[in-house]
Amino acid sequence: MIGCVGIDLGSTTTKAVVLGAGDEILGRGITNSRSNYGVACDVALAEALIDARFGRVAAALARAEIGEGERRQLLGELERRFREQQYRRLLDLFAERILGHAAEAAEAAEVVPAVRGILARMQGETAELFSPRGRRRSDFFRDLAGGRYLALAEETARRSEAGFDRLAGLFDRTILEVENLPSAADSFPPLVRAALAAMPAPPATLLAAVESATTAPLDVVRSVGTGYGRATLPFPKDQIRSEILCHGLGAHHLFPATRTVLDIGGQDTKAIQVDEQGIVTSFQMNDRCAAGCGRYLGYIADEMNLGLHQLGPLALKAERTARINSTCTVFAGAELRERLSLGEKREDILSGLHRAIILRAMSLLARSGGVNDQFTFTGGVAKNPAAVAALGELVRTNYGELTMNISADSIYTGALGAALFARRDTERVAPGAAA
Repeated sequence: MIGCVGIDLGSTTTKAVVLGAGDEILGRGITNSRSNYGVACDVALAEALIDARFGRVAAALARAEIGEGERRQLLGELERRFREQQYRRLLDLFAERILGHAAEAAEAAEVVPAVRGILARMQGETAELFSPRGRRRSDFFRDLAGGRYLALAEETARRSEAGFDRLAGLFDRTILEVENLPSAADSFPPLVRAALAAMPAPPATLLAAVESATTAPLDVVRSVGTGYGRATLPFPKDQIRSEILCHGLGAHHLFPATRTVLDIGGQDTKAIQVDEQGIVTSFQMNDRCAAGCGRYLGYIADEMNLGLHQLGPLALKAERTARINSTCTVFAGAELRERLSLGEKREDILSGLHRAIILRAMSLLARSGGVNDQFTFTGGVAKNPAAVAALGELVRTNYGELTMNISADSIYTGALGAALFARRDTERVAPGAAA
């Protein structure tokens, strides 16, 4: 299999998309962005290639004429077991390094036993975490391991001499090291074999499908990078494209009738107008302030001690929409605490915050040329139901009834556009030329 790759290095997440022949999306991958941009790119690409191999497993099972229900069950269990093996491998690396740092601490006699106890509980809980009834708030190791480690550290500190600050400091130091370790060249074969070994009597059809997907070559012929951190990507200059161009082309590929694109990411908001070929004709971006972007919502989630995924559903429960005076991240915490102290419901405050964010986006859209049919909403915030509802209401009020498109994979739109540019580049490169 030969593919073209697009990498979107965002402020909070790094995404990768692999395209096959005919611009078919073979795989998608995502990881949290980190200080080592090269590693973030490698991990996102590795996840996209893993996704492509799972796609091959699914195709092989379909060819074997296995019923859809059984096929979904087999694939679901295989991937769940695979993700468990990934988590265990990273947890082992984390354990090795944090115990090494704990042994070097001045209070090692108190800290090492405390850390060992925390790790033993985390390792013992892994099977339940990845069971069919397991509830995981995130797919990222930092979030999964960090949430549990810090909760156990707080519990441990109450009944031991090891202080919470010391235990938390060890986590912060170690997670940065583990996140920035080079990605394995191809981790799929050993992890999927371990996943199969953990399954009770996997059928021969699944074993054959996995073997076929594992041994098939995956060759990347060209990569193009984009995103907030594109200048730091380890690519030649001719393999870098602007976010505006990539989001415009990616949205057009997903929805060919698209004429207006709104992208709200972690660090910036983009309003883009495109023609019938997906070529950008006009655009506007917010200033350097992160107000009205995903990072602002993340800050609010932290202030309310909620998961980012909880904000939208909670805001939809509002009885009224509070009028928010400012979406400045610097003052958000103070205004939030003041409103709560005055008795305002957090649901009403969150509803107001979402509306304020979308009002900022509407201003950008107006300056870029308005909202034209069809309208496509992309970026991580497009997964927030309260943001989608506020945007739909304001678009209808200001522009009438229009078709608003939101892809389930909207967060990958920029990476998809970059992969499409990579595909176009290969068509211009002479056969045999370096990619």
